[in-house]
Amino acid sequence: MQNPFDFKPADQIQDLQYFGEFGGVNPSISDSSTYTFLSAKTMFDTFEGNAEGCYLYSRHSSPMNLYLGQALAALEGTEAANVTASGMGAITSVLMQLCTSGDEIVSSRTIYGGTYAFMKNMLPKWKIATRFVDITKLEVVEAAITPNTKVLYCETVSNPLLEVADIQALAQLAKKYNLKLVVDNTFSPLQVAPVKLGADVVIHSLTKFINGSSDTVGGVICGTQQFIDDLRNVNDGACMLLGPTMDSFRSASILKNLRTLHIRMKQHSHNAAYLAARFEKDGLKVVYPGLESHPSHMILSRQMNHEYGYGGMMTLDVGSLDRANALMELMQHNNLGYLAVSLGFYKTLFSAPGTSTSSEIPMDEQQEMGLTDGLIRFSIGLDNDIERTYEKMTDCMRQLGIL
Repeated sequence: MQNPFDFKPADQIQDLQYFGEFGGVNPSISDSSTYTFLSAKTMFDTFEGNAEGCYLYSRHSSPMNLYLGQALAALEGTEAANVTASGMGAITSVLMQLCTSGDEIVSSRTIYGGTYAFMKNMLPKWKIATRFVDITKLEVVEAAITPNTKVLYCETVSNPLLEVADIQALAQLAKKYNLKLVVDNTFSPLQVAPVKLGADVVIHSLTKFINGSSDTVGGVICGTQQFIDDLRNVNDGACMLLGPTMDSFRSASILKNLRTLHIRMKQHSHNAAYLAARFEKDGLKVVYPGLESHPSHMILSRQMNHEYGYGGMMTLDVGSLDRANALMELMQHNNLGYLAVSLGFYKTLFSAPGTSTSSEIPMDEQQEMGLTDGLIRFSIGLDNDIERTYEKMTDCMRQLGIL
């Protein structure tokens, strides 16, 4: 296996150049849902996938979606990528492509609420079952694998508890049992390259850090050329037949923002690391993978690109939902960020995941996994003076008796 630290995704993206049809430094946006042909035979060949460089219908592909897909494949170091209209569009398409009736999935139990709900409530309608496990305990993961298991699913850094998956070890398990390891890398773009650690498929919600401006919803699937071709197959491809197609204008917007991802991720990580260290010193119950107190700090350190730090996500447990809500409202009132779901914005975003992004998970399961009602999930922003931010945040905490 290639040393993952030899992979430089920011350089891969920088080396891509697309010219617009009039010589523009940005590629031209094709504002068309359908494309014309000079001959009927070429149309037939395109339907059959035998006409390289021809476009037929934008649900199949469009120039801008292919440009963005190439850039995201370069980001993850995969042969190809297919963009989708949302992160859930990517997740559902992958699982429907890999699984059929009677198959099983072994998944991390601490995953995005929408993913959990799809696995728990929707997939059983197609007789596809999911076993939810503590992904940090490899013996538990292995014990959950049966002859019907087809997919091992995890998030690099989990949403919202920030558990870290040992991707190399999980990849070895997947290989041992002939499974596909699917990794949602939304929290860790540039920082971790799952395919270089042995994963088969990588997913992102482009809505988050990769786009970075909270104005676009999108997703991507990164994998082998064969798997991406299978997803696009006109007869049985999940991306083709389920229709999670990204709009060309959205693709163009994300492609432009992708070019500054390396700068943004360094600042997100710097700010989050500063706040986490100060909060821990203050005696607050903070979780951040960059702290040595994090149970999986060494695992992430071993599989990450240290140039981009430990990420911009952090949690803080203030003891109760009432205190969490009061603190978030006060921080928003003091212009410290927004009480909002999602992540990766230039401003800090905070929410109580138990009643928002993880509300699909039943309360008893939330408690079992350690998702307390006083937990606040922070997506730390790009603040220029993070010490000033710390002082203002702790002032809010003092007003509420948290500090």
